[in-house]
Amino acid sequence: MSMPETSADVPQDFEALKAVILERKAQLPKRLKQVAAYSLDNPDEIAFGTAASIATSADVQPSTLVRFAQHFGFEGFSSLQQIFRARLRERTPGYEDRLKALRGNDHSRLESGSIFNGFVAAAHRSLDNIATSVDPQAFEQAVDILAKADTIYLIAKRRSYPISSYMAYAFGKLKVKYQHVGTAAGIDDDMLAMATKHDAAFAVSFSPYASESAAQARLLANRKVPVVSLTDSAFSPLAESSKVWFELVEADHAGFRSLSASMAFAMALTVAIAEKRRRAEDVAI
Repeated sequence: MSMPETSADVPQDFEALKAVILERKAQLPKRLKQVAAYSLDNPDEIAFGTAASIATSADVQPSTLVRFAQHFGFEGFSSLQQIFRARLRERTPGYEDRLKALRGNDHSRLESGSIFNGFVAAAHRSLDNIATSVDPQAFEQAVDILAKADTIYLIAKRRSYPISSYMAYAFGKLKVKYQHVGTAAGIDDDMLAMATKHDAAFAVSFSPYASESAAQARLLANRKVPVVSLTDSAFSPLAESSKVWFELVEADHAGFRSLSASMAFAMALTVAIAEKRRRAEDVAI
């Protein structure tokens, strides 16, 4: 049984709470781990919901929420909830108000214009969020890892596949050596077997996670091939295999998620890698 937290140890903001949850996630009991994953994946729901509604969504008992809060030193769930509400107050405002206004419109007649506006608003929201959520130092570290690689292995399946496809196209144009994992011939394992510690991989997977992508990233990590990943949760299986990973949750419209922010991130990463390689080559000449 873990010792109770002292008041000095209780997380004082969302980032501190997130850090301690990730630090302890392997030791958390099953139900508390379930709440941890839900809270990091759905912070707005934790901020706005009631204990009953959150427990239902997380598929746990309300008492489990209290145990979860007390595990991290809070008196009760309402005290923990204040951390999530403070996060919303501190978040940089962007297109959130526009999206709320759109949702307030009458959609009884789902016209094409409304669908278009909804997806544009969701894309703005996604881009606004990623602009403030990506750590510049982590981004630079990811660029450094991938730019030094002899070959960059691109791993993505299903909804994530267009991201790796774009990067493969751009790397080809930028003369960056890559291997796009996901062959029609079904020789992915043979391709990955050629990877060495002098290479690197970029993996992408969003919930529900592609088990094959997670397995391939884990395989490379176990062989000392550094992995950088883009995913949507700290509890993603990609996070455990990655030297650097980025959390990106795309806003949705009517339950559909685009890849607006994901593609912007991929474009920035691809060009930054090519530029860093170019500078290194100039110095070497």
